[in-house]
Amino acid sequence: MIQTVNPYNEEIIASYEEMTDADASKCINDVYAAYKLNRAKSISERALLMKNAAKILRNDLEYFSRLMTIEMGKPIQQAKGEAEKCAWVCDYYAENAEEMLSDQVVATDASKSFVTFQPIGIVLGIMPWNFPFWQVFRFAVPSILAGNAAILKHASNVTGCALAIERIFLEAGFPENTFKTFVLPVSRVSSLIANPLIKAVTLTGSTSAGRNVASAAGQNIKKTVLELGGSDPYIILKDANIDEAVSACVTSRLINNGQSCINAKRFIVCREVYDEFVSKIVDLMSHKSIGDPMLETTALGPLARKDLLEQVDAQVQKSIKKGAKLHTGGRHQTEKGYFYDATVLDNVMPGMPAYDDEIFGPVAAVIKAKSENEAIDIANDSVFGLGAAVFTSDIEKGEWIAKTQIQAGSCFVNDFVRSDPRLPFGGIRESGYGRELSAFGIKEFVNIKTVYIR
Repeated sequence: MIQTVNPYNEEIIASYEEMTDADASKCINDVYAAYKLNRAKSISERALLMKNAAKILRNDLEYFSRLMTIEMGKPIQQAKGEAEKCAWVCDYYAENAEEMLSDQVVATDASKSFVTFQPIGIVLGIMPWNFPFWQVFRFAVPSILAGNAAILKHASNVTGCALAIERIFLEAGFPENTFKTFVLPVSRVSSLIANPLIKAVTLTGSTSAGRNVASAAGQNIKKTVLELGGSDPYIILKDANIDEAVSACVTSRLINNGQSCINAKRFIVCREVYDEFVSKIVDLMSHKSIGDPMLETTALGPLARKDLLEQVDAQVQKSIKKGAKLHTGGRHQTEKGYFYDATVLDNVMPGMPAYDDEIFGPVAAVIKAKSENEAIDIANDSVFGLGAAVFTSDIEKGEWIAKTQIQAGSCFVNDFVRSDPRLPFGGIRESGYGRELSAFGIKEFVNIKTVYIR
């Protein structure tokens, strides 16, 4: 039995029966049959259905938003933004998929030769709880529009969201089982990956989960895309506009209650502006409202689960014991709900969790750099490589640093990192491999086939 729990009041929301092995096997066969129906449709036919999905998301936005907030504690305003962003990705691919997947003629010795992009079958998505709609839609929409079918193994604490997404694709008019949610524990994922009808796997999750999935997929010679953890560095140069930098840094650090792979996590500040930055980020973080995520005025809701709350607190306390200075926060609420105060640590050094690890909660780790070059070195001193940002009044310098110096999948200048359907998204090193979104994302799960005609 799988139960979902409201992280705001710790009350049980619902209970769900797990699928049996026999049920899962039958469902995979059903999804394969749906794949053959979906593949037979033209891209333009699929695009019309995806437009329907966008309309459903917008028409029932309030319901979907409340469901996200109830299941994982996301502030309601951010939940509404997430639902709208899912509608956007549906529209974006509906309007662009045909061009993205059009045949590409290549001049050779043949009378005709070209590259074509064909669907491969069932794509298994193993998704986390922190963006329970968005992270599903960003893999499922391009996969389905390319002619594949999708199976979702979602995080158990957002099972209601997973089943709601399944209904969206069904109500949009896609063949039944084109998108199917499997309600089962993570311990049974390997058996899904091993099923010969599943042709590829995409995971958003922790680095350890990525290793396990990549290993299981490798044993079965199956394509994977992994979007894993991150400890995104934000470099603040001495010529940066500090007020604007602090505003962007705090916004990014607190998005989704600090539970995003691309939250700003390490703030690397040149010594000339270090004291000013620390003073202003402490002031802004300490005044963020914390409370009921259903209220429009709430900036910071609860963390998604009790074990996650305990992990964040342990990382903060260990960093303090190793010499980090606590300016604000550093404690969880004693009443019901998995709340953790917005926290600022400085004097953060290597060997501390705040420096070395990903803290998945509202904790800002501030690090002093003696120079611009040292700031870049510190930014790259990480096993991760998902996102990064640099703040400077010298736009040319910022572009040069972003393009050539920072080791990450995305680097923003004078703004916080975010995903956008028009741009590829993904990481390097222990943040994963492969790309989602844009034309790059839709081509991850297709057969890039050469056709040669004499």
